[in-house]
Amino acid sequence: MSFSVMVYNPAASSASPPGLIVMLSTEIASEMTVIACAGFGGPEVLTPALRPVPSPGPGEVLIKIAAAGVNRADLLQRKGKYPPPPDASDIIGLEIAGTVVATAPDVTQWMRGDKVCALLAGGGYAEYATVPAAHCLPVPDNLNLAQAALLPEAIITVYANIFENAALQPGETILIHGGSSGIGTTAIQMARLHGARVFVTVGTAEKAAACRALGADMAVNYNEQDFTATINAITGHRGVDVVLDMIGGDYIARNLSILAPRGRHVSIATQKGAKAEIDMRMVMHKNLVITGSTLRGRPATKKARLIAAVTRDIWPWVAAGRLKPVVFQYFSLKNAAEAHKVMESGAHIGKIGLEVS
Repeated sequence: MSFSVMVYNPAASSASPPGLIVMLSTEIASEMTVIACAGFGGPEVLTPALRPVPSPGPGEVLIKIAAAGVNRADLLQRKGKYPPPPDASDIIGLEIAGTVVATAPDVTQWMRGDKVCALLAGGGYAEYATVPAAHCLPVPDNLNLAQAALLPEAIITVYANIFENAALQPGETILIHGGSSGIGTTAIQMARLHGARVFVTVGTAEKAAACRALGADMAVNYNEQDFTATINAITGHRGVDVVLDMIGGDYIARNLSILAPRGRHVSIATQKGAKAEIDMRMVMHKNLVITGSTLRGRPATKKARLIAAVTRDIWPWVAAGRLKPVVFQYFSLKNAAEAHKVMESGAHIGKIGLEVS
């Protein structure tokens, strides 16, 4: 398989085709190893398979993947509970890092050989993936590709929900549920760098210590303490300004009860259920905002806008080494099933990744 890359040379003679004077091509294998789902079910349905290497369409780049992130959404897709968007690959995987090996003729911001990480709607558990060029971010010199692969999904999710939807301000207080998760460990760092006070909930003393080491002001072990009573006590019953919730169910009403006046509640997952019973009189009395979002199904143009904002506002922290992925464990691509088992166990702190090449 070969892809052409057209290079513009302003010094070209008028005899050359306008702007297209050098044609570069690289030979790429026609097949690649991917992790496919042999039906829906447990981790055992994840099996290596061969697929054709995709070709970059207009506005896209082809990335040779070095590593991919494992996210809870991947587990849901494996179970048949989170289907990919209609135009996305059916291969699991929402974030990767690797090397650009081909570009569409209309792509100018990336070149072959560039090291990038990227947000995908699917296709990450593979040796190659095509990605819209506008959905890629540069890999800073202080990170390797395996680390960079664990950044896009968490950072972009946190930015969209905490900084945009909830409009967290310096000096405010935020409660982050699941503080030791990939999203949680990223959100702690970003909120602290933004100048906020951070509370988290976790399930073990070890996870509490890890969150405090990242900058959390308080970590509540929900197996030993009632987080609502603890937060009311420490805030003098004022409550918190923002709650980032990935639990759902009966947590929603409890979260609203500890929001300060004009507080914002942001939902990004529903691990304990998608339905909740709440007292709307409290919502009106405290002038609360209840919002939430998903990332995967957003139109490509809206993802591009969000990624441009992250590149501008957050990536300097990454490049300076102030914001880093918390890495729990890497698995080889062929052992994706084992990675899913570890994530489902809940024993991890931070991110889990797959090393592809």
